[in-house]
Amino acid sequence: MNFIKRNALLLLGVSAVFISCEQASKKEAADNKVDPIITSVKEEFAPDKRVALFDVEAVATKDGYVVKGNSNLPDAVSAFQKELEAENISFIDSIKILPAEELEGKTKGVLKISAANLRGNPKHSAELVTQGTLGMPVNILDKKGSWYLIQTPDKYIAWVDYGGVAPMNNEEFEAWKASEKIIYTETSGSSFTEADKSSQVVSDLVAGNILKLVADKGAFYEVEYPDGRIAYLIKEEAKPYKEWLSSLAHTKESLVATSKSLMGLPYLWGGTSAKGVDCSGFTKTVYFLNGMVIPRDASQQINEGVLIDDTKDFDKLIPGDLLFFGKRATETSKERIIHVGMWIGNNEFIHSAGRVHISSMDKNADNYDAYNYNRYLRTKRILNEDSKGLLYLDKKDIF
Repeated sequence: MNFIKRNALLLLGVSAVFISCEQASKKEAADNKVDPIITSVKEEFAPDKRVALFDVEAVATKDGYVVKGNSNLPDAVSAFQKELEAENISFIDSIKILPAEELEGKTKGVLKISAANLRGNPKHSAELVTQGTLGMPVNILDKKGSWYLIQTPDKYIAWVDYGGVAPMNNEEFEAWKASEKIIYTETSGSSFTEADKSSQVVSDLVAGNILKLVADKGAFYEVEYPDGRIAYLIKEEAKPYKEWLSSLAHTKESLVATSKSLMGLPYLWGGTSAKGVDCSGFTKTVYFLNGMVIPRDASQQINEGVLIDDTKDFDKLIPGDLLFFGKRATETSKERIIHVGMWIGNNEFIHSAGRVHISSMDKNADNYDAYNYNRYLRTKRILNEDSKGLLYLDKKDIF
């Protein structure tokens, strides 16, 4: 057989293989009854992947399917399996239920640095999706290398590296939770190795940081970090947590005062601390410092509370109301929530855009914000409202 004929036959053979594979692939796609079931279960149990995990896929085999992935929703996995059985679909179940067995029981944790960066994937170059502050309790779902997949009290799921969290088993966590706490109340500051502000700094601190109270040391509190470090806080810059809780009034005046104390903070995508905030991170932080845990993102916050206005009738608003901005729904596109700010009265709202600052809805004011006026959607009231996604720290024992 000459060289040309031999190569022609080889090319024909390769082409046949490609055609065969393509046909098999098309057949698998046509016969795939699992993907619609995955979609249906996800829509029912995990419509928002930010707060619920059902990351499952199906791989076709000659004998049926291998279903694999991760989920922290046992009920969703069970419903999925029952649907497959009801459709007489043969499958091998390789779905990992979280928390993962590899965690060896350390499925609880407490954030141990002033502001922990929580990312969309387990690497430092991944998107910063949110932050958690020192003392925040979390559920640990999984681990990859030095990264932990965690879920925060507002149900947000993200990755944090080992430097940000102290993993604990149930016994260790309950002991931490039962201990007396201190909450840091200044916008920012430091803790020290001794009851002396000229001593070595242990770490920086931001408003809302919570530590274990060890002892009262005159002008200082002796405190313990979740990882066991001992430090001292200036007493004037902190309060016993229970005392702070009992002092909360949940008033519009306190919300405005807190928001103005954060004036000038830089905009930080994913930021929810005094180190930097995005728009919804700012409103979330203001409410947290007044004893309320609200959802993380603007597109989640808008689903809480009661509707106050959607016609630019700003006379209906009171300080503390949340204003939402974005793009209205059209025949071909859904509504998009892009921005949020908080009403402070006098036709003004405070928000994080570039930095935390105050804008006006009054067209004659020097700080009139035409851009946001034109993309205004509606206002919701969440202060003192009873809504599924709102947690009041004086009513729910989170810390």
